[in-house]
Amino acid sequence: MRPLKVAVVAGEVSGDLLGGDLIAHLKRAYQGPVELVGVGGEALEAEGLTSIFDFSDLSIMGLTQVLKRLPLMIRRLGQAADAIIAAKPDVLLIIDSPDFTHRVAKRVRKALPDLPVVDYVCPSVWAWKEYRATRMLDYVDQVLAVLPFEPEAMRRLGGPKTDFIGHRLTADANVMSVREKRRLRGLEGTETGQKTVLLLPGSRSTEIRALMPPLKETVELLAARNAAMRFVLPTVPRQQALVESLVQDWTVKPDITVGASEKWQAFASADAAIAASGTVTLELALCGVPTVSIYKGDFLIRLMAKRIKIWSAALPNLIADQPVIPEHINDMVRPGYLCRWAECLSSDTHQRRAMLAGFDTVWDRLSTSVPPGEAGAGLVLEVLARRGHTAGTTVP
Repeated sequence: MRPLKVAVVAGEVSGDLLGGDLIAHLKRAYQGPVELVGVGGEALEAEGLTSIFDFSDLSIMGLTQVLKRLPLMIRRLGQAADAIIAAKPDVLLIIDSPDFTHRVAKRVRKALPDLPVVDYVCPSVWAWKEYRATRMLDYVDQVLAVLPFEPEAMRRLGGPKTDFIGHRLTADANVMSVREKRRLRGLEGTETGQKTVLLLPGSRSTEIRALMPPLKETVELLAARNAAMRFVLPTVPRQQALVESLVQDWTVKPDITVGASEKWQAFASADAAIAASGTVTLELALCGVPTVSIYKGDFLIRLMAKRIKIWSAALPNLIADQPVIPEHINDMVRPGYLCRWAECLSSDTHQRRAMLAGFDTVWDRLSTSVPPGEAGAGLVLEVLARRGHTAGTTVP
């Protein structure tokens, strides 16, 4: 059976994980070898991808950083598009990071007009710049949505065919393991009665630098007000040196852990978390860790805030369609407030119990009968079949 050549472009760690999971299922569903070309990280490389360049170059946050690194981004855009066009793949899979991946897709579609394009993770057209939905019709054939309300939003806005396939975290072995450990642990805590608060300032250098100062003050307040409290700061290997340098002057130093396995261990033992807004808040919610979300945008993001139409930036809140976790943004990232939230959420309070009930709603709404990667692989094969690429494909 002839190989199926898949071009894939992922610009973030979360997108790389989604891509690796979908490609693994695609290999099982396709009756022949699957070859990869494109841009990705460890998860996609484990499936056989040799990334065109280090995808961490794409992991930037805020308009200020984008403008600062614009020449590099333009060069990477050209490299990715040119390599994919030269490879003449059977399908292009773009994953999240729409500012980059969609530009690649437009350029590739112009050169290869018959190439099927699948977009994994619906861009947040329901939050701002709604006009993007109809523009996607020119270069996207199928959207794989990870949030349950997105297909209806895309239909309303006139975008491409969109199907909700579920979220990979509901089928993630680490999440399931943490949920079970926390169920067994209950509210007993440690034998000494010590509370553990997680500090999660993000995985991008820009957000880490912005959030570490208020986290430092919050930790000092918590330590002064609580005799037995431990602080754990999970980070990723590429940010370890930055995080360690930023905590050097902390009077109360957190335990810094590095890597995925250590992060999940920290989730299992935590009583509460203070986390940067983003996917990690959803991870915490699905694991059952009471959380307060924080975010500091650069000045350009603040200027554009009025164009954002969603009522919340926290994924658990949007999925549950009700306030589940509190959010503190920009000037409201106040250590005194965060301190009291951490105290409240790390004890058996009505706020904690209400949040845990909200997490159950989030889990129920995200869960699907078929694993997301498997459902996504099936839709990729359906798109190939619709576009005439039928050799060797089976729909799971």
